[in-house]
Amino acid sequence: MRKKTFAAAALLAAASLTLSACGSDAAGDKPVTVVSEDNSRQAATVLDKPFEKPDLVLTDTQGKKYDLREQTAGKPTLVYFGYTHCPDVCPLTMNNIAVAKKQLPRAEQDKLRVVFVSTDPERDTPAALGEWLKGIDPQIIGLTGDFDTIQAGARTLGISIDPPTKDKDGKTVSAHGTQVVAFSPKSDAGYVLYGEDATVDDYTKDLPKLIKGESP
Repeated sequence: MRKKTFAAAALLAAASLTLSACGSDAAGDKPVTVVSEDNSRQAATVLDKPFEKPDLVLTDTQGKKYDLREQTAGKPTLVYFGYTHCPDVCPLTMNNIAVAKKQLPRAEQDKLRVVFVSTDPERDTPAALGEWLKGIDPQIIGLTGDFDTIQAGARTLGISIDPPTKDKDGKTVSAHGTQVVAFSPKSDAGYVLYGEDATVDDYTKDLPKLIKGESP
């Protein structure tokens, strides 16, 4: 496993480099994705000053209120901000985690919380989000809600999110950070960061340690 140790404050300044702009138009043309270059990224970044878990109260795929801090307290938790219309980075990241998760013993699978927070809540209704996640892993927790609330929560983790916009060709484009933040069951703090280059093998190797609150 490749890993580095950084102060969280330094990552806040660099987070804007990790934006994925994804878009598709109503006519059904192929989506386009532009990912900024950042060759310094590593699969796992162990933070010497962990992030505090965001104080987010959103809506889950059943239309019920979901308090992130309360519902995941004391649980190993992975949090990712993305959206269902993303053509590549978001589904790839979720599938990588889902495949690795299925290789865990059942008891450990049940302990792990994987949370997908929509960055495109206008299109990602609870029903749409639930249907999308069902095809990846029904245990993944999908959350949607007010965009400003989601954006503010992501910002506390150094993750940048822009509101979806239309480009000059009429395509819907959304830019969002692609980091996965792992929260310890011991402290509820976000102490490990993964970039979009993290593979199934990376997560397969690290999840048993993350579930115990250990560093990969």
